Amino acid sequence: DLFRTLKKTGLPVETGSGGLTKFNRTTRGLHKTHWLDAACVGKSTSEKIFQIDKTVLIVKADGHGSRQMCRVNKFGFPRTTAKLTEKKVKGFQTGDIVKAVVTSGKKVGTYTGRVAVRKSGSFNIKTVEKTVQGISWKYCRLLHASDGYSYNTTC
Repeated sequence: DLFRTLKKTGLPVETGSGGLTKFNRTTRGLHKTHWLDAACVGKSTSEKIFQIDKTVLIVKADGHGSRQMCRVNKFGFPRTTAKLTEKKVKGFQTGDIVKAVVTSGKKVGTYTGRVAVRKSGSFNIKTVEKTVQGISWKYCRLLHASDGYSYNTTC
């Protein structure tokens, strides 16, 4: 099992119960987060944890889309047309992180976020605050190619 495999590495490995983890966390006045729970496992948890003000990278698996070629109704009959066979449109694909600097029209401004591509070249960009629809591909610049994950930070 995992514990024995880790012990074979020769590195210090310690386990603890959920009750001990909660006791360690609450006596130190820490918030209930996954990474702070991991720091509070076991008897050797230090009295002071100096990392609580650090930014934590949260990585979430979003996948690369669906293999289903078209959506179906409750009876199993197609209710939409088939998807595009090409994933990329004008060099972009859904899930890419882009920065769009719109210089004319109703949606003037700078938008950074996850893009949802459309065959027409008119994309949706999901920013932290909102989803902006109908941004032309000409205003977009690729920051990070889609790799099936989304990335966020938290304190």
